[in-house]
Amino acid sequence: MDAIDILKNYKKIFDPCLEKYFKQKMKKAKEVDFFASQAIKMIADFTLAGGKRIRPALVYYGYLASGGKEDKKILEVSMSLEIIHSFLLIHDDIIDRDEKRHGITTVHEKYKKIGQRIISKSKEDSAHFGNSMAIITGDIAYAMANEIIFNSDFSPEIIIKALDKMQNIVYITCAGEMLDVVMENRGKTTEKEILHMFEGKTSRYTFEGPLHFGAILSGNSNKKSLDAFSAYSLPLGKAFQIRDDILGIFGDEKKTGKPVGSDVSEGKQTLLLLKALQNGTREQKKTLQKYLGKKDLAKNELEEFRQIIRETGSLKYNQELSEKFVVQSLEALKKIEFKNNEAKFFMEGLAQYIIKREV
Repeated sequence: MDAIDILKNYKKIFDPCLEKYFKQKMKKAKEVDFFASQAIKMIADFTLAGGKRIRPALVYYGYLASGGKEDKKILEVSMSLEIIHSFLLIHDDIIDRDEKRHGITTVHEKYKKIGQRIISKSKEDSAHFGNSMAIITGDIAYAMANEIIFNSDFSPEIIIKALDKMQNIVYITCAGEMLDVVMENRGKTTEKEILHMFEGKTSRYTFEGPLHFGAILSGNSNKKSLDAFSAYSLPLGKAFQIRDDILGIFGDEKKTGKPVGSDVSEGKQTLLLLKALQNGTREQKKTLQKYLGKKDLAKNELEEFRQIIRETGSLKYNQELSEKFVVQSLEALKKIEFKNNEAKFFMEGLAQYIIKREV
């Protein structure tokens, strides 16, 4: 059994727990009003539509790695990280103007269509209605995630520490997202700036935060242990995001659940683009700039963009950099004092999976 098999097995146990939680929340929401119930259903459909469950799995294995023993308690509280993920993605989809996520319509697009039916106004008003309702729905998801932690069966002292960590995770992620928005709208950046954004938006949110969160819930969250998890997490998050950007241009839409080439249409300042612009000829640079931010990007135009990424050596550079970060992560893993062998096996396999993943 490899790390992905472990992740799939975890998902089989975790998803029914999540479904049960959403059913209970929807039942209670119906007692409030229709819109509250509708919002919970939107969050449930969005969350259950897909996702690898890496973040809650890392909470679970961070807890076991640190000596935690109560499986049921940690499984239930790990739902908070997946719902935080949905909160951030719902808002992120508005920022990126994405219409698909996990192969289904994004929340703001669903609300936009509702707006077109219930308000007889312009397309702009329907879009604003959709964005407004999705922002509020995302905020509800954030409140739900905090509520799960607050009502968990851990001691009050542990709960306070865990809630504090949760706010820190969200704060750092939002700062990383803001830098991403600035870079995109400014239209230029540096490798150092991109890697700093990866650290805030991915490393600390997807890897470090969940592992720290799990360790805190185990009651064994001394600085040495948390620092060891950070040394593993920070390079791994950068590798993960580099691979994510590669899949955003070269991936299979059926596997990723998002339109391939959307990063190009949105004008994203990725490391792939940066290296291609640095190494490309005048004509290649001109072509890249012509297609960057083009909303109606055709398939042949995307393929031309891809070819320049290959020809300039940018794709190779990004692949090799991703592999370098994974090596750093695996070296750091050796210094973690594991109290559970399955957790060690999972974290090692997850690092190796990052550079091979297709979704």
